[in-house]
Amino acid sequence: MDNSLSTYFPDLNQEQKERFAALKPLYEEWNAQINVISRKDMDHFYERHVLHSLALALYWKPKPEAKAIDIGTGGGFPGIPLAILYPEVNFLLVDSIGKKIKVVNEVAAALGLKNVTAIQERAENIPGKFDAVLTRAVSRLNVLIPYCINGKMKAKTLWCLKGGDLREEVEEIDRYPSVVYKLGQKIPGEFFETKQVVFVQLG
Repeated sequence: MDNSLSTYFPDLNQEQKERFAALKPLYEEWNAQINVISRKDMDHFYERHVLHSLALALYWKPKPEAKAIDIGTGGGFPGIPLAILYPEVNFLLVDSIGKKIKVVNEVAAALGLKNVTAIQERAENIPGKFDAVLTRAVSRLNVLIPYCINGKMKAKTLWCLKGGDLREEVEEIDRYPSVVYKLGQKIPGEFFETKQVVFVQLG
């Protein structure tokens, strides 16, 4: 396991440490069959995928038994790392591409994550009530919000990992209370300089 995880999450138990340590070998194995992570990024796997996903947890503090949905999860980010960190939270990981969901299901099974369900579906078709919607570099905020509070899905909060200048995006959703957190203030390094977490209160 990468030491940076313990730096920011010092309370990890042994099982969590073992699961995080197993992540890279699992993704290397599956990435050789189904390309879900670029080879360039695999060289920085723990920083650019695991720690980046876990950065949400520097701000998002869910209650036990909370229900979270990761929209556009791709290969399982941010959902898989967060499911390891928060074993008492129920995670639904969703992506429209079947081969990515296959990888997510196989990784979750190999890690023994009982709090993860992964399905191939489009976000606008997902019904149910959720305490939090999680995304990483998926869509503009004004596109995401209608998915979260449409006739089928009812979500209380939206948490997005994003990069770059977000002022225009945030202005587009000014009817919703929101906060932008700059990750560079919490995690040093070039990769996190332009990375941000956006919180939106939906209901």
